[in-house]
Amino acid sequence: MTLTVAICVISNVIPNAIFDRRLIPLGLISIVSFTANIAIVSLGYCMGWTSPTNQKLGEDYATQSPLGRPITGDEEAWIGSLLNIGAIIGPFIGSLAASTIGRKWGLLSSSLPLFAGWIFVAVVTDVWMLYVGRIFWGVGVGMVFTISPMYCAEIATDDVRGALGSFLQMFITVGFLMVYAIGPYVSYAVTSYIGVAIVIVFVILFFFMPESPTYHLSKNDRESAAMCLASIRGLSKEAVQPELDKMAADVAKSLATTAKISDIWSTRANIKAMYVCCALLFFQQFCGINAVLFYMGNIFQASGSDLSAAVATIIIGAVQLGASCVTPLVVDRLGRRLLLLISSCGTAVGLGLLGMYFIMNANEVAIVSSLGFLPVLSLVLFIITYCVGLGPLPWAIMGELFAVEVKAVAAPIATAFCWILSFFITRRVGKERRALEVNDLSSTEITFFGPISDALGMHYAFWIFGICCVCSFVFTMFLVPETKGKSFQQIQDMLSGRTSKPTKEMEKTKA
Repeated sequence: MTLTVAICVISNVIPNAIFDRRLIPLGLISIVSFTANIAIVSLGYCMGWTSPTNQKLGEDYATQSPLGRPITGDEEAWIGSLLNIGAIIGPFIGSLAASTIGRKWGLLSSSLPLFAGWIFVAVVTDVWMLYVGRIFWGVGVGMVFTISPMYCAEIATDDVRGALGSFLQMFITVGFLMVYAIGPYVSYAVTSYIGVAIVIVFVILFFFMPESPTYHLSKNDRESAAMCLASIRGLSKEAVQPELDKMAADVAKSLATTAKISDIWSTRANIKAMYVCCALLFFQQFCGINAVLFYMGNIFQASGSDLSAAVATIIIGAVQLGASCVTPLVVDRLGRRLLLLISSCGTAVGLGLLGMYFIMNANEVAIVSSLGFLPVLSLVLFIITYCVGLGPLPWAIMGELFAVEVKAVAAPIATAFCWILSFFITRRVGKERRALEVNDLSSTEITFFGPISDALGMHYAFWIFGICCVCSFVFTMFLVPETKGKSFQQIQDMLSGRTSKPTKEMEKTKA
C-alpha cells in the first residue's frame, strides 16, 4: 500500500498535463514486476559466475583462488553443471511454496538457497563446498523460474501480460552482464559479496510488494484479494470490483477440481499446454545458444579480432541485454507467435551462416579471407533474434497456458524438464575442454556440442542446431496458440477448442 500512496500523492501534486493518471495502473504493475525480477538478476549473476571465476580457480589460482590449487578439468565441469541438478529439484519446492505460502512469500523464500549458496562459495576451502554452493544456487534458480512467471502473469492485465512475462530474459541478461563486466576485474571475494548484495536488495524491496490476488482468491480470501488488486492497480477497492469478480469467477471455475499429476493428461487444454510449453523449452535449449556462446572465442578469432576474452564477453552481454529490452516493448503488439517465428528464423539463418563460414574455412576456400566479418555478423544476428523470442517467450507462455488448478503441478514439471535438458547439454568431461583449446566465454560447458564438433566438424554441429531452429519455426507456425490480449479463461477455452467472447483489448486491436 505504501507504493500506491506515494504514486497517488505524486499524481495529485503534478498537473494532469504532465502526469497522466491513466498511466498509474501500468506504472504500478511495472514497478511490482521490476521488483520481483530483481531475483532474476541474482540468478543471471549466479549462472554467469563461472565465466570470470573459472580463470581465477584455474590458471590464476596462485593469486586468486581460495583453494590454494588449480581445479582440474573434471572439477570445473562439475562446478559448471551442478547448478542444473539443483534447478531440477527447485521447481517442485517452488511450486509447493507458491501454493501453500503464496507467490510473494514463495519468491522471498527462494532467497534462502541463494544465500546458502553464496555462503558456501564465499568461505570455500575445498572444491566440494563449491559443488554444494552451486546446487543451492540451482534450487533457488528452479524456484524463481517457477514462481516468477506465475506471479508476473497473475498481477498483469491482459494487455501487458506478455511484456511482464518477457522481463525474465531481460533481467537475467542484466545479471549476466554484471558478472561479465565486474568479475574479471575484482577479486574472488568481491565477486561473491556483490552476489550477496543483489539478493539482499531483492529481499528488502520485494518485502513491500503485494501478494498475487489470484493466490488470495484460491484461498477464498476475497477481502485480501481486493486489497492486493487495488494496490497493484492504484485504485480503490470499489473500482477494482468488476475485474475482481471476473478473476474470482475464473479461479472458481479452475478450482472446481483438486489438481493431481494425472490431471495434466485429463483434458485437451492441459495436454496441449504441457506439450507446447515443453516443446518450446526444448527448442530454447537446442537452438544452440550454449554452443554459440561456448565457441565465441573461435568466432571472434575467425574474424581477425584480437579482443580479450573478458572484453568479448562484455560486448556479447551488452548485445544480449539490448535485444532482450525489445521484447517487452513489442510482444503485446506483435504477439507471441510472430516473435517466436522471427526468432526461430533468425537463429536458423545465423547458425546456417556460421556453418557455411566454418566449412569454407576448413576447406580453405579462397573467398573466405574476405569474409572475416561474417562470423561476428552471424553471431550478433543469432544473439539478437534468440533474445527477442526463443529466450524469453517460452517462460512467458508457460505462465499463461496452464490453468490455475494445474499450474502448481504442471509448471514445475515443465521447468524441471528444461533444466534436465540443460544438464544434458552442459555436462561434459573435463578432458574435452583441454582438447578443444578454446576460451570459455560462457557460463556453461558443452557435452552435446563437443563430440559432434569433433566427429563431424564445427560446421555440421551448427547446422544440426540450425535444423532444430527450423523445427521450432514449423512447430510455432502450426501448433503454438496466440495468447495476446486474451484472459486466462479465454486461453483455456482456446486450448479446449471452445469459443469465447473477445476482451476489450482484442476488440480495440481489431478496430
